[in-house]
Parts: sequence; structure tokens; C-alpha cells
Amino acid sequence: MVDADQTFVIVGGGLAGAKAAETLRAEGFTGRVILIGDERDHPYERPPLSKGYLLGKEDRDSVFVHEPGWYAQADVELHLGQTVVAIDRAAHTVRLGDGTVIRYDKLLLATGAEPRRLDVPGTDLAGVHHLRRLAHADRLRHVLAALGRDNGHLVIAGAGWIGLEVAAAAREYGAEVTVVEPEPSPLHAVLGPEVGQMFADLHAEHGVRFHFGARLTEIAGQDGMVLAARTDDGEEHPAHDVLAAIGAAPRTALAESAGLDLVDRADGGGIAVDATLRTSDPDIYAAGDVAAVQHPLFGTRLRVEHWANALNGGPAAARAMLGKDVTYDRVPYFFSDQYDVGLEYSGWAPPGAYDQVVIRGDAAKREFIAFWLSDGQVLAGMNVNVWDVTEAIQKLIRSDVRPDPEALADPSRPLTALLE
Repeated sequence: MVDADQTFVIVGGGLAGAKAAETLRAEGFTGRVILIGDERDHPYERPPLSKGYLLGKEDRDSVFVHEPGWYAQADVELHLGQTVVAIDRAAHTVRLGDGTVIRYDKLLLATGAEPRRLDVPGTDLAGVHHLRRLAHADRLRHVLAALGRDNGHLVIAGAGWIGLEVAAAAREYGAEVTVVEPEPSPLHAVLGPEVGQMFADLHAEHGVRFHFGARLTEIAGQDGMVLAARTDDGEEHPAHDVLAAIGAAPRTALAESAGLDLVDRADGGGIAVDATLRTSDPDIYAAGDVAAVQHPLFGTRLRVEHWANALNGGPAAARAMLGKDVTYDRVPYFFSDQYDVGLEYSGWAPPGAYDQVVIRGDAAKREFIAFWLSDGQVLAGMNVNVWDVTEAIQKLIRSDVRPDPEALADPSRPLTALLE
């Protein structure tokens, strides 16, 4: 039974934490809600940091989850710029960096992820960047604008979503861009070579240079400034700035020190949670980038680092904390915008999980849907410049239907008809 005397603490001031706090109030919880974030900014959404805000097309205030006054109106106690340094599970308390101790009845860990660091000489130079936080985007906007004015060079380590979105933004500013990627194609671990090549072609058409099959080994500089980036095959690329976009690591140190069950990095890492988003401690939950969920639909443990997972996972965890019946089985979803290409991806189909890729539409014109199948079962679908099909794609993924590949590839056949 949840009552007004209870205190629910949320650690993590991102989208998942903010939406969890909102949901607790929307569901009628009248106890204390305490939201602790280690950034001084109010909770914000991260997609604009590599999209509209980075491009200067959206203003800074547009990224925030709620208006600043909402937290007081909703009686949500904010502790911004504060770090939780310890959890005492026996005492049901968290300790902040300033020594403050807060008792909880239920605790939600929404600590997110942090960018992986390049482990090479030269990362201490002034022109080496990461993109994870609003402060990073603030800085990178000015860097890209300056590179564009001065015909400067940006080297990006990593051809994942962040690397490609920043590459597109940098080219729109007019900067020269080289992307260094150890795999043979962009987004190799997500899309495989069949569709990843499309992104290589797209960016090449906009002047991005790719160096596949290589890793950065050194960032050379002088007087604290970047001059070049060197790779393990002996190449040297001129650079005024370098962006490390080699992925993110779940922020699990707090959970680990508290003795909660974790997932090995080789299996994706994160805090192990069940389908209710509960950890190995019945009074502690986890959501967002840090949570590795035992997924009922895919029959495996998934950790998803995308906006929709935070948007939906925070509220699901909040409802579970309130004792409601929760099964978190959302189909993973994300979106991206690069130049004149917009896309949505639903599902989960890493290389090795699928045996067939079916293209529906015109890939050459970049107006198509790609489907990844295993033994005829649709595991994932990505619509590129084709809209209002996400619901149908997700229904195909959830269903036991094994559609005829020719029908799946035929744009004249409605996707909904394939479910019959």
C-alpha cells in the first residue's frame, strides 16, 4: 500500500527521471517525490543535442522536459548539481556528495550513460570533444560554426548515430569532416552492411570522407591545440577538432557499490532489471539508458540507449513503484535526421540475429522501408522518408506472422494486410 507518508527518490535528472516524477503525480501519489540530478540544468531531452539544437534551429529552452515552474507546482523536490555517492540498502537511504542523507521507501535509478573515452595520447588537448550533455552541445555549436567560417577540419571517431548526426551538422555549418570507423560500414552493429552502406553514400554525397577499418591511435597537437589525428594503419588526417563518438557506457558505479545485480559489459552492461523494471532489490528500480531489461518480447536482456526508452521507461517504473501491474515490453524505437533524410527504426536485429533483409520501396531515392528477418519472422523495420508506418511495423514485429518476402517488398500491399 502506497500512502502519503512515503518518500520516493529518483536519482538521475534526465528524461526518464523527469517523466517518472510526472507519472507519480499523475497517478495520484501524494507522498514526497525527490529528484536528484548531477547537472545544474533542469531535466532535458537529449535528441536535440545532435539535431535541431546543435544546428541552431531550436532554441535552448526547447530541450527541457518541463517548464522550470512545473516542479514546484507538482511538489517535486529538485536537488540539481548534486551527486548521489552511496546507497545504504539496509537503512533505505541515499547520501549526497555534500553529506546530506535522504531516506527513501522506493528508489529509482535513472543515472543514464556517459560517453566512452578515447584511450589514446592527445585526448587532453582543447579541441577534443564529446557529446552527451547540454553543456557539450553548447560548446560544440560554437566549434562547428567556427570550423565552418574558417574551412576547418573535424575528425569524428565513430560512425554511429551521434557521429553521423554531428557529421551532418558539421557539413551544414561548412566544416570539413572525416569519420574514422573500425567497422566496414556506418552503423554496422545496428543495421549491418546491407543498409549501413546507404549512410556511407549519403554522407559521401555531402562531402564527408570516411576512413573505414581503422582506429585513432593518437591526436597530435601543439600548444594545447589539435593539429591532426593518426590511425592504426599509418594514416594522418588534418584536424582542428576531434569528436569522440565511440558509444556510451551505462553509469552503474552507484548500483555496483550498493551490491545490485549488473550485466556484463560483453552482454551490453547496465543494471539488471526484470520486466517490471525492478532490480535485485525489491525497493529499487531502474529505467532509461542504465537499465538492462529482461525483455518479454525478444526473450533476451536488452539495454536501449534511445529517447523512447527513457520516455516510456520512466513512467513504467513509476507505476511499478506504486504497485501497479507493469510489464515493460515496448518495441525498441529510435529516430534520426541527417540532411534531407529522416528515419525511424523499430525492433532489435543486430548482425548475426537475422538471415534476410527485405527492401520495400526505392532505396536509391532513399524512400523505403528495410525489414530484418530471421526464419521469416520480422525482427526490425526501418522506414526512411516514409511516414505513418511505425505502428504497422511494430505490429508485424509483435506478431507471429511470417509474411511472404515478395509481399513484404511490394509497396502496393498495405502493411496491415500482411498481418491477416
